Amino acid sequence: MDQALLRSYLATIYEFPGPHGAPLRASLDGEIVQDHSALPELLNRRFAVLTAYNPRSMLLPRKVNEQRHHVLRDLLILGCYRVEPCVGSEAEPEGVWREPAWLVYGMERDEAIAFGRVFRQNTIVYAENGRPEIIVTDPTADDVGRTFHGNWRVRS
Repeated sequence: MDQALLRSYLATIYEFPGPHGAPLRASLDGEIVQDHSALPELLNRRFAVLTAYNPRSMLLPRKVNEQRHHVLRDLLILGCYRVEPCVGSEAEPEGVWREPAWLVYGMERDEAIAFGRVFRQNTIVYAENGRPEIIVTDPTADDVGRTFHGNWRVRS
């Protein structure tokens, strides 16, 4: 995988639903820690971050992206998953890239990879026990299933 692309994936800031209404903002470019107990409760759970926007990084019209996004949500709900909206965005304040995604609670790793493949995403985010990963889901990006480990960095 291209190292600049990997760095941008790790630095992406995710806005997750927070415990008191304010969003929890986190990226995967934090320092290595052994004790994950200081992390917010959500970041210690098992979940996937999935999107259907812009397959293989090809920009699609807004309406097409929105339709794909709703189909993904419907399939996740039919699969009995609890989903909540979240957003990934560039780390730079002047950045313009923002992409809606679904926070999918309790999903198994292999199923998350399968959803990423079906919706032609380069990668997905998967986390369990406070350890987030970027996982390749498109064979044109790298070997499917190749994993790049990250560390949570809570942003203010």
